[in-house]
Amino acid sequence: MKRLIATIIALAIFLGVAFNVEKKQEESKNKMPTVAILQTLSHPALDQIHQGIVDGLKEEGFVNGKTMKIDYQNAQGDQSNLKTMSDRFVQEKASVLIGIATPAVQSLANENSKIPITMGAVSDPVGTGLVKTLEKPGGTVSGVMHKEPVAAQVKLIREFMPDLKNIGVIYTSSDDSSTAEYKEFKKLAEKAGITVKTYTITSTNDIDQVSATMASEVQAVYVPSDNTVASGFSTLVKNTNAKNIPIFPGVDSMIKGGGVATVSVSQYELGKLTGKMAAQELRGKNPATMPVETVKKGSTIINQKQADKLGLKVPASAIKQANEKGEIIK
Repeated sequence: MKRLIATIIALAIFLGVAFNVEKKQEESKNKMPTVAILQTLSHPALDQIHQGIVDGLKEEGFVNGKTMKIDYQNAQGDQSNLKTMSDRFVQEKASVLIGIATPAVQSLANENSKIPITMGAVSDPVGTGLVKTLEKPGGTVSGVMHKEPVAAQVKLIREFMPDLKNIGVIYTSSDDSSTAEYKEFKKLAEKAGITVKTYTITSTNDIDQVSATMASEVQAVYVPSDNTVASGFSTLVKNTNAKNIPIFPGVDSMIKGGGVATVSVSQYELGKLTGKMAAQELRGKNPATMPVETVKKGSTIINQKQADKLGLKVPASAIKQANEKGEIIK
C-alpha cells in the first residue's frame, strides 16, 4: 500500500513538473514578438525580398519559432485581401508590420496608427505620403526605398543600341512607384536623345493588347519596377520577341524571363536591409526618427541567350561591368 501511495505521489510530482515546463514553454512562446509580413502578390522579385527579410531578421538574432514568430500573408494582388489581412495584423497586435511593395505598405498604414511599420522596396515613399521626408519619416513608417539606378540603365541601353531613336515604356497607371520611375526614366532618356513612347495598363489583362501595339511602334522597350507588368512579363516577352524588339527591364528578376540587360539593385539585398531595419524596430527604435535607407549600388545583369536570339550584340563595356559586378546568363 505504501509503495502504491509513493508511486502515485511520484507520478503526481512528475506530471506537475511536466505541466509547469509545458506551461512555461507556452508562456515563453506567447511572449515572443510577432513580425507580420504582408506581400502584395507573388512574383520572383517580391519573393526574393521576402526571403531577404527573413534572413535579415535572422542575422539580427530574430529567428522564426525561436526568438520571434512570423505571420506571413500574400494578398495575391487583391486589394480587398490587402485590407482584410492588414486589419487582422493590427487587431492581433503584431509587434512590427512589414509591407512588401507599395500597395502592401499603404494598406498597413491605412489600417494602423500605432504599430511600427517597415516598408520593403517602396520606390517613392515621400510621394506616396508614407513618410514626410527620407531623413525624418515622422510617423509609424520607415524602412527601405527601392531606388533603381535609372541613369545607369539609360546609359546601358545606349551602349547596346547607339542608334536608338525611340523606346516604349509600359507601366501600370495606378502604381505610384512605377509611375515615379517612369517619369525619371523619361527625363533621362530624352536628355540622351531618345524619344519615349508611353503605354499604360490597369491590370495584367491589358498587357497582351497593349504590348502587341507597342512592339509594332518602337525599337526597344523599358519596364520600370512594376509588379503588374512583372506578373504578366511572359506575355510581354512573347509579343516583343515576335517583332524582334529587346526589353530592358528595371529590375534584375525580369532578365531571366526574357529581358536583355539591366543595371539593378539586388531584390534580395533590399529584403535583407528591410529585415535588419525591422529588427531595430523590434528592439524599440522609433520609425519616426529612423532615416529611410536604400541599397545604393547596382549590378549589371545580361541575358546573353536573349541578346543572341534578337541578333543584338552585347557591348564589351557591358560584359566587363557584368564580369566585375553582376552576371551573364548564357
